[in-house]
Amino acid sequence: MTSTDGNPVRVGVFGLLGSGNLGNDGSLEAVLGYLRAEHPDAVVDALCGGPEAVTARFGIPATRLHWNRAEYRTASRAGAITAKGLGKLVDAVRTAAWVRRHDVVIVPGMGVLEATLPLRPWGFPYALFLLCASGRLLRTRVALVSVGAAEIRSRPTRALVRWSARLAAYRSYRDAPSRDAMRAMGVDTARDEVYPDLAFSLPTPAAGAPSGAPGTVCVGVMDFHGGNDDRARAEEIHRRYLEGTIRFVRTLVGEGRPVRLLTGDACDASVVAAILDAVDSPLVTAAEPSSLADLMTEMAAADTVVAVRYHNLICALKTGTPVLALCYAAKSDALMAGMGLGAYCHPAREVDADRLLEQFRDLEKRSAELRRTLAERNLAAARHLERQFTALSAVLFPADPSPAGGRADTHAHAHTLRETP
Repeated sequence: MTSTDGNPVRVGVFGLLGSGNLGNDGSLEAVLGYLRAEHPDAVVDALCGGPEAVTARFGIPATRLHWNRAEYRTASRAGAITAKGLGKLVDAVRTAAWVRRHDVVIVPGMGVLEATLPLRPWGFPYALFLLCASGRLLRTRVALVSVGAAEIRSRPTRALVRWSARLAAYRSYRDAPSRDAMRAMGVDTARDEVYPDLAFSLPTPAAGAPSGAPGTVCVGVMDFHGGNDDRARAEEIHRRYLEGTIRFVRTLVGEGRPVRLLTGDACDASVVAAILDAVDSPLVTAAEPSSLADLMTEMAAADTVVAVRYHNLICALKTGTPVLALCYAAKSDALMAGMGLGAYCHPAREVDADRLLEQFRDLEKRSAELRRTLAERNLAAARHLERQFTALSAVLFPADPSPAGGRADTHAHAHTLRETP
């Protein structure tokens, strides 16, 4: 695949990739799989949070997202505050220079247009705005692909997110509430489509010998303190979540059920340690997954899954394992409803162990029926994502002469390049 000047098309991928979040890296893996299958001659590199990890795992060159390596640490001393301020100026130049070297930049999935977890406006929202503004100024197409969004109350964050979306050449969302949220925040979404999360395009690990004991329940945990609007009661939310989860695990162990603890981000290790300390039993073990494939392998061997993180839920759903969701944002409720498990959602901010156990037992009673439903929904999700990749090629690579890049699709007309203000 070549650009109009006869050189290979240069594709950049952008985001908090390689930073320890398995869901973010799974979204990158999905986009790289698409590029390698449909546009194998494209030259790909990344601007990301963990460049060393991205290069080591995915084999592509990568540049650090922020000039200031302490960008996401709290700055209290004058020197640290000055470094952060200087970093914002340096990052504007660095981002523009990086964008200029590319024909196309893809932001692969992730909740880049939401603030459902604690988020400061001058961190990632500012970085995303710099990307999209640079793309518009330098005529580099920027695509936000199957991203998550939510209405944001903080005015600075809301403004940065809104303008980032407006300046992008292509937008698609991973659920309808995300598109609705962007519309409510003043973005014209008339030509934006909704597709499943990119992780649904990843291969499901082949079924092998079960790694867990019969009756195993996988419990996906999270270092959860609420979102941006919960800062005043963050510790209370965390305590209630942890206490409810510990009580739930303790009850399962008391019934002789093996429990396998799973994480989705490096920061979740503290929650695993707290549960292991509180429930001192050989029936409780912890895995150390390094990818969504690792998570899916664990979950495929389990009878049932209970999880908080969005991509932990996706891994369970994708393997066809019945899952009960501890939901902290509308994205989880929408995901579960779309996959036919809308009745099995529980609020992560208000964990009630008795109610959680009641839902869990009902989930297990309907296991066979739900597994059949998941098989059907997974097939539909994979086909829907194939249509997105075809439409994406039509928008981002219109000059690609290869059969893959030039393939037509009935959905492609909805994705002509925007020139929104």
